[in-house]
Amino acid sequence: MKALVLVETGKLEIQDYYSNHILGPDDVEIKINTVGICGSDVHYFTHGRIGPFVVNSPMVLGHEASGTVIAKGENVNHLNIGDRVCMEPGIPNMNSSQTMAGIYNLDPEVRFWATPPIDGCLRDSVIHPAAFTFKLPDNVSFEEGALVEPLAIGMQSATKANIKPGDIGLVFGAGPIGIITALCALAGGCSDVIICDIFDEKLNVANKYPGLHPINSNNSEELKRKVEELTSKEGVNVLFECSGAAAVIKKVTQHVAPGGTIVLVGMPIDPVPVDIVSAQAKEITFKTIFRYANMYPRTIRLLAAKKLNVGPLISARYKFKDSIEAFERAAKGLGSDVKIILEME
Repeated sequence: MKALVLVETGKLEIQDYYSNHILGPDDVEIKINTVGICGSDVHYFTHGRIGPFVVNSPMVLGHEASGTVIAKGENVNHLNIGDRVCMEPGIPNMNSSQTMAGIYNLDPEVRFWATPPIDGCLRDSVIHPAAFTFKLPDNVSFEEGALVEPLAIGMQSATKANIKPGDIGLVFGAGPIGIITALCALAGGCSDVIICDIFDEKLNVANKYPGLHPINSNNSEELKRKVEELTSKEGVNVLFECSGAAAVIKKVTQHVAPGGTIVLVGMPIDPVPVDIVSAQAKEITFKTIFRYANMYPRTIRLLAAKKLNVGPLISARYKFKDSIEAFERAAKGLGSDVKIILEME
């Protein structure tokens, strides 16, 4: 089969690829249809590492995917050949204490597509556990299916926030995860969500969604006015930090109401100090998230119910043969780009 391989930092090639993974009784084989380019894919391409995860040998990229079942193991009953599906890319040790507790995303042995040394899904087909493969309803497209993965991060964040109907939210960072988290906060019960970024082009995308209030982060007075307007000067109930920017994290308690919740989603490059006293004075609750657990079925139901609309997030579509060009574009970090999609067929 063909695969998009990160040969070394800054060098991608479409190569012939051989997998020695054999279809097991609990597996399905999936012909890949659509793959989204994630920021982590781009970071491995440009830097060759993310924290302790270092690309030491050629690796296939990609982990946001949908496709069609072309074979299944003898124990698989909930999927059939021809089913359109999306796949959860992290496979834990099914017997670990974390998995048994329902927090399998925290299993230290989890094998996650396109995280060294595990190959990703930017190839013709994959063999994957059926337990982590989910059928798409007829009214959910392959593109939507591929975006279930980043949507699941927003769903994990909104769920952790314990949103109550009518809450006011604030999101820092209007990249793919920031906008997605804002949409999931709306779906979870927020009446309004303020979303901030320094790039007006990204805020223009957010502005296409009713209920989102985009504000440039450089205009601190406008942000303060909007928070006061929507909350009667109380402060927001839930805040999602999706930028990973140290300057934002240092002041993250500023616009939160007493008794509010802050969910830390973005990952800063280096450790960042937080004003603990200001958080204590408001009894702010901090939550953290790492990927997601048990969010795919919920996300797919919301897509099928048209409660989540990912259309405006898609900035460009490329064929697989042009995937290197697509990654080079993604690496430029254009302000107008949110999500770039690769079509395998």
